[in-house]
Amino acid sequence: MADTRRAQLVQLTSDRRLGHEWDEWDGTSLPNHGSFDSPPSLFFAWALGTGALVGTGTAFGIFLLAPRLALINPAIPTAAWWTWSVATAVFLAWWVLLGLAYVTRRPLLPGKLAERGALLGLMYWTSRVAKWFKHRDRVENAAVKVYNRLALARARKVGKGEMLLLVPRCLSKETLDGVLSIARKHDVPIFVAARGKLARQAIRERRPRAVVAVACERDLVSGLHDVAGRVPVLGLTMMLPSGPCKGAEVDLAHFEEWVEAFTG
Repeated sequence: MADTRRAQLVQLTSDRRLGHEWDEWDGTSLPNHGSFDSPPSLFFAWALGTGALVGTGTAFGIFLLAPRLALINPAIPTAAWWTWSVATAVFLAWWVLLGLAYVTRRPLLPGKLAERGALLGLMYWTSRVAKWFKHRDRVENAAVKVYNRLALARARKVGKGEMLLLVPRCLSKETLDGVLSIARKHDVPIFVAARGKLARQAIRERRPRAVVAVACERDLVSGLHDVAGRVPVLGLTMMLPSGPCKGAEVDLAHFEEWVEAFTG
């Protein structure tokens, strides 16, 4: 007998629009048919550059303020420089450990110092710096790859009812049909998000123990920053051949691999 089951669609009533990160898009074709596929090394390079930018700015501030601080207490500038030196050394050591964790596929750092905490903050600020130089999407694509590998190294199996799939409504019909088929095959609830806040609301109400989320790089990095510290998430970026927020495509084999990473 044919399988007549339907995917478990989670529904909520309607805030921040999903896709609001593309409000400045002028309608021109996206490069490489809307694919921003990039090597993970790009994120590590930009993350180091972001740290250098912050460190340089802080050092310049200390240099300018040192004479005035010395009038209060001569020891303050020295303490400030020592603090700056220690913070710089800690950041560099952490950056190296992140790289080693990525290469070895092992959780060398506690979750709060990696994909469930500090890495999320680094991804957020690195994307802001990359935006200034108009490289945001490629850098965020690389960042998501780094995040996913670290999350996979710590992923645990959960029951099918303990998992939630989050996908945007801008998927093409063919892609959405494929996603629903995978959700039905694995008997996992799926939520088609029209707004970013609704996706977070679905997580609060369903209280899943694991989430697989699909979005463009911009919405995915923003969403990971919001929720990945509270619940394990794997993120899958989309291809945007028709531009943002319409006709998006997803690697369905990769999507199912992420689902099976949690459900087995």
